[in-house]
Amino acid sequence: MITRRRLLAPALGAVLAVSDLLPALGKARLSEDGLYEFDWYLKSFLDLADDLAAATRDGKRFAILWGLRNCPACRRMHEVYMADPAVEAYIRDHFAILHLNILGSREVTDFDGARFTEKRFAAHYGIVGTPAIQFFPEKAEGLSAKQPRDRELFRMEALPDQDRFLALFQDQLR
Repeated sequence: MITRRRLLAPALGAVLAVSDLLPALGKARLSEDGLYEFDWYLKSFLDLADDLAAATRDGKRFAILWGLRNCPACRRMHEVYMADPAVEAYIRDHFAILHLNILGSREVTDFDGARFTEKRFAAHYGIVGTPAIQFFPEKAEGLSAKQPRDRELFRMEALPDQDRFLALFQDQLR
């Protein structure tokens, strides 16, 4: 006997299979620690000198994005600002983004070899809110001799208006 359920089951299976692919198509998703992420965010051993060198080798600029679970501005940045395919593509193509949790416990190795939890590392650099983005120079040489804040080329300390967001990234390549 043919029922509606039997007729619709294959179609429902196809819809579910396609929906499983959607995060791979450029949509941000929540990670296990509650931070938004893209598949193209840097997968890292959290050694900043190595991450910066790899970014430079790949022709990209290294940046650290600070996030926090349940941060409304982080959500807006990922679900609105970076949902624009042109914005997301520009950042993906030109930047190696390391996403850290401002309250996190993973161990990060700074440019000078000092090791901190994410939370202590954020405090060491004076990161006090999310989202924040630290933009670094192309090379790590000389960074270890500088004070933490002086290692950065620029810092986004709060989420700007949407029309200014992409310009912040473009300004770092000029």
